[in-house]
Amino acid sequence: MLIAFTKMQGLGNDFVVLNVCSGPALSAEQIRLLADRHFGVGCDQVLMVAPARDPAADFRYRIFNGDGREAGACGNGARCFARYVHERGLTNKEDIILETLGGLIHTHLHEDGQVTVDMGQPRFAPEEIPFTATAEALTYRLDASGEQYEISTLSIGNPHAILLTEDVDKAAVAHIGPLIGAHERFPEGVNVGFMELIDREHLRLRVFERGAGETLACGSGACAAMIAARRRGQVDAEITVALPGGSLQIQWPGVGHSVMMTGPAVFVFEGTMTLDSAVDRLEEQSRS
Repeated sequence: MLIAFTKMQGLGNDFVVLNVCSGPALSAEQIRLLADRHFGVGCDQVLMVAPARDPAADFRYRIFNGDGREAGACGNGARCFARYVHERGLTNKEDIILETLGGLIHTHLHEDGQVTVDMGQPRFAPEEIPFTATAEALTYRLDASGEQYEISTLSIGNPHAILLTEDVDKAAVAHIGPLIGAHERFPEGVNVGFMELIDREHLRLRVFERGAGETLACGSGACAAMIAARRRGQVDAEITVALPGGSLQIQWPGVGHSVMMTGPAVFVFEGTMTLDSAVDRLEEQSRS
């Protein structure tokens, strides 16, 4: 099976984008192959352009993590997706509505190549994240491997847990990320953000994403961190979030309002790849 793909990135959070509007979607094994940085193209997530099922949407935006599991939202991916469908002539709109597992996402293309994404309203009720708790709270105590962590948690299309740290460079992301990411109180897993407050208009962030590990940037994670800090009264309504791959502008007036995220979306390269025999090689490697 020969497929055509486009490689894109938003602040170093990289994607393989596929147009499956007129063809079949890929299997989990094929997605894992594409995402593999040794046997495939290499990416954090695979994005699929598919026909919308919701009449209010222009396209169906499907997001798959590197482990082959489908995700509900990806902010950096949404920016790349919107630029892809516009510049590939699939639409001439500058305001594009995307259908995701987490709901509809509104995007706007700017002349300078930046893209603004309306990420919708955050959800805080434990059952909507989902997160196991007796009642909604601003922060929660989480026990993991004998250690206690204070987290904020919310859904912005997918679940996020945010920890406040004094120095994000020294945060034990590789150790704590998997512990919280696979914690039993998050039945669907969770993305884990490590947030350092700089001032009321700036924060720094690293994110351990479920199914992908630490990435250079996470758009929904940047939104989640800003929301968590704003609910605590620590930041203003419009801030800059600095991630290892670059910075995003996040706006959120407060509860009852949508979160707006603005940042770049960049084409890297295009190509074709034969999947079937390569899938067999990847499966053999994983068993050895």
